[in-house]
Amino acid sequence: MIRKRSRQQGPQQQNQETQVSQFDYDLFVIGAGSGGVRAARTAAATGARVAVAEDRYLGGTCVNVGCVPKKLYSYAAHFHEAFDDARGFGWQLDQAPSFDWATLRDNKIGEIKRLNGIYGKLLDNAGVRLINGRAKVVDEHRVEVGGETISAEKILVAVGGWPWVPPFPGSELAMNSNQIFDLDEFPKRFLVLGGGYIAVEFASIFNGLGADAHLLYRGELFLRGFDQEVREFTRDEMAKKGVNLHFNTNIESLEKVEGGIKATLTNGETLEVDAVLSATGRKPHLEGLGLDQLDIALNENGSIQVNDRFETSVPSILALGDVTGGPELTPVALAEAMHLVAHHYGDAPQAPMNYDNIATAVFCHPNIGTVGLSEEKAREVCKAVRVYSADFRPMKHTLSGSDERCLMKLIVDDESDVVVGAHMVGEEAGEVIQGIAIAVRAGLTKAAFDATVGIHPTGAEEFVTMRTPTRT
Repeated sequence: MIRKRSRQQGPQQQNQETQVSQFDYDLFVIGAGSGGVRAARTAAATGARVAVAEDRYLGGTCVNVGCVPKKLYSYAAHFHEAFDDARGFGWQLDQAPSFDWATLRDNKIGEIKRLNGIYGKLLDNAGVRLINGRAKVVDEHRVEVGGETISAEKILVAVGGWPWVPPFPGSELAMNSNQIFDLDEFPKRFLVLGGGYIAVEFASIFNGLGADAHLLYRGELFLRGFDQEVREFTRDEMAKKGVNLHFNTNIESLEKVEGGIKATLTNGETLEVDAVLSATGRKPHLEGLGLDQLDIALNENGSIQVNDRFETSVPSILALGDVTGGPELTPVALAEAMHLVAHHYGDAPQAPMNYDNIATAVFCHPNIGTVGLSEEKAREVCKAVRVYSADFRPMKHTLSGSDERCLMKLIVDDESDVVVGAHMVGEEAGEVIQGIAIAVRAGLTKAAFDATVGIHPTGAEEFVTMRTPTRT
């Protein structure tokens, strides 16, 4: 529980207030992304004096160049299939639909500006000072921003990550995921390099918008770390939708040619495309922050080491979100912000944040929703497992004529009967898995799933009607 700190306290608290007053602020936050803004607002609500510095845009990656614009573009890409599906239900289109990239791009820009304004108002209403500029840490209690030196009892680093493009001849011709949303022209031929969720999402999106889309990955199969059956099912469904998948190969070089960009691959093939997206990972955006001068301890991957209180090796400097190397998810950063404030400005000790069973979605086409353990991981940690799966053609497509299929899967610890993993590949998988995630997080058993009466006719009811194990 967090209680508002009163300025009318006993002698011990008054001494603490006197000590704190030697600083300009109780908390100085570097980065106004989701985690930084939540921490700033929540700390300010306890009575702490808070300032935030941001040099780019309010809302961070998620609002500006991540989940929000990506989901809007994913919605746009789904209309292509919706128009085709509608014919089986009796809808006739007088003429073939056409897509205008500029309309989508500019409407997206307008929505992002609206959200930027909301974040600004949230800080203002909370009494948090917003400073425009890239802050640099001077020492344990001081930062410098815009020519001003500011002191704070605690400094929070919440600057997020930044896209990384591997070096190869012509790599400057490749865009990163920050740049892909605002292209002047729609690329009719599109190449994505990478095998993570950003790569598969943008390959699906541009394919759905009408591009000849190629996805290139150096490994045998994309989405490493996800359930193997989910990965294979997604590969097959994406290929059916027209995404050209190239595995076990990489880009050797990119070259500007008259018709666009020529990509020479390590397997000897060449592709000529209009645009190349390098979705090859993100790294903590720590350059120029001054943390190296303080010998802040880092993890092997360059992220900041923190303890359960989100303190770095310098206790007055805190960090959360993507810079700490945990799950790069906006809801995780928001939860971390709440835990951080509870630890440092609450009135009772707090348990460490629990990172188990965090649900996530991948907005490729079809969508992926997942929570808990993959089948492979469950077999490592459980003595025995039962796997329940359903691979079916959704009711909608009995009339649409589409051959898209849906996969639903539960992994059960055989000894305890607890459902330790749930996975889905199909339409609105993220929406469905959010509810299932509550059950998995609560540690419900397969018997509890079986006792739940399904909603008919829906695809989601498969999660409570699978009775016979697919395998053990």
